[in-house]
Amino acid sequence: MKYKGPVLISIIAIGAALLFLMPGTKEYEEIASVGKPAPAFEYHDFSGKMWKLSDLRGKVVFISFWATWCATCEAEMPTKEALFQKMQGKPFQMLGILFRDDPMNLVPYKRTHTVSLPTLISPDNEAAKKYGITGVPETFIIDKEGIIREKSVGPKAWDSQEQIALIEKWL
Repeated sequence: MKYKGPVLISIIAIGAALLFLMPGTKEYEEIASVGKPAPAFEYHDFSGKMWKLSDLRGKVVFISFWATWCATCEAEMPTKEALFQKMQGKPFQMLGILFRDDPMNLVPYKRTHTVSLPTLISPDNEAAKKYGITGVPETFIIDKEGIIREKSVGPKAWDSQEQIALIEKWL
């Protein structure tokens, strides 16, 4: 019992040393901010088509970060699909970007879910780093000049009148 103090001090000292000696964990920094230009990107979708944000100038761009393993993304997907169908013919482009997911998971996912919006593949989650994503779903609405106008964290009913009005004000 007389060794309790020195043992406790040794444990605390070892713990403190480990905290200082461990390699730092990479934290996402929010780079994409409402009111600022959207970070540029150039990624292929699952079918191989190249998508460049700069090529979409003149359109409102809806970028949704999601994953096949994400239950809230799965619940949100039918509302995104309904929005995708409703906005056909307007100066509007929806894009999905996979977050921390294997692109091959899209094959079985699309067998049981309707996903019409192009889904981009970002090697090493580069897009998520540029946009400061910490989880999914996260969505950005970019205006025709390439400025981020809206950021949404968490699932939304994208086919609701409220969300449609939010998007249409930028058209």
